Amino acid sequence: MKDNQNTKTAKTEAKSPTYHAYTVRDPKAEGQKAFWTRIGAFFAHDDGEGGTLILEALPLDGRVVLRSPKNDE
Repeated sequence: MKDNQNTKTAKTEAKSPTYHAYTVRDPKAEGQKAFWTRIGAFFAHDDGEGGTLILEALPLDGRVVLRSPKNDE
């Protein structure tokens, strides 16, 4: 019983995301930068065979960009 409890604890501990998920809108005027909005995060599975993408919002155009988190995020 004790081993089962330790396994559950390990699985529920918070992990840092492998990637942050963004939606990117193209600029309306020439010379402006694209507008990036963070909409979720990707967490890699321990077995290295994929992961879980958690979205807090959906992009209007269906495009999701995944980027590695920077140290200050």
